[in-house]
Amino acid sequence: MTTQDACCSSCAASVRSHETALAVACILNSCDFEDRLAGIRNLSYRHLLSSRREPLALHLTYAIAARAEVEDIVAKEAECCPFLGFDLEVGEIVQLSITVPENAASTADELFAHFAPELARTTA
Repeated sequence: MTTQDACCSSCAASVRSHETALAVACILNSCDFEDRLAGIRNLSYRHLLSSRREPLALHLTYAIAARAEVEDIVAKEAECCPFLGFDLEVGEIVQLSITVPENAASTADELFAHFAPELARTTA
């Protein structure tokens, strides 16, 4: 992957940096990336109940009706962005925690923005 192939500036910056064995770079091309973002934003608009942010983690709570869509997005994101950590818990609601590695702390804001936490009905 070159910096021109990167989906966003965070990923482009990580392509230039080879400080760790696990590269912090998304493998989606820009067209697929835009489609993925649109899907995530649509999901968040319809089902995101709350969001809570920590320096290296984003915690999202979705309505249970979003279960299949959240599971699908997590599977796809885990494939294209293997440097992100995903923890999914399903009960009466769907809870998703996303973490970035320490070496990506400077890009956490941009990476988490992809998941549209501003669309949450409440911020915990």
